[in-house]
Amino acid sequence: MPVYTLPDLPYDYPALEPYISGRIMELHHDKHHAAYVAGANAALEQLASAREAGDFAAVNLHEKNLAFNLGGHTNHSVFWENLSPDGGGEPEGELLEAFKEQFGSFTSFQEHFSATAAGIQGSGWAVLGWDSIGQRMSVFQLFDQQSNVPAGIIPLFMLDMWEHAYYLDYLNVKADYIEAAWNIADWTNVAIRWDRARVAATGLIIKE
Repeated sequence: MPVYTLPDLPYDYPALEPYISGRIMELHHDKHHAAYVAGANAALEQLASAREAGDFAAVNLHEKNLAFNLGGHTNHSVFWENLSPDGGGEPEGELLEAFKEQFGSFTSFQEHFSATAAGIQGSGWAVLGWDSIGQRMSVFQLFDQQSNVPAGIIPLFMLDMWEHAYYLDYLNVKADYIEAAWNIADWTNVAIRWDRARVAATGLIIKE
């Protein structure tokens, strides 16, 4: 049975300094992300064993564990690629115009996203996603790793707001971490995801 694997970082650990330290990147990728991959694979094994034995008494637990750990794996896989040592600034072309159309300006989007990230209670993510039903961008909070996600949302840009993502560098000052993230946001990657999301979304709605 295929298993999930930990993807390599697309840059060296210290590449995002001074905005995110190499030490955080090493721990975040090699420990936290790796743990989610292991947890997702363990949940798959437990579900396979349950099917083989015909014993589904704990199926809800196994599925919750799979959702949480697979969420962690998926979210981090997007997050690493959303960041770049060559990032920052503003997007260009169609993506910039989309921000202006849907949020008033790119600055307004940043303010909206930053407020969403800062307002997370407990652990979670701030997400810019493509709403495949409404055919528009949407900013929302993702609780923990997997809950409170609107149906049909395809992630474009994600910011990890769990404390392990920033505490060694920024302690409890989340606002400084959020501000720093804009300096390494890879808008080229976001634009690619946006293009793919719009194409993929055409197959999500079946018309008579």
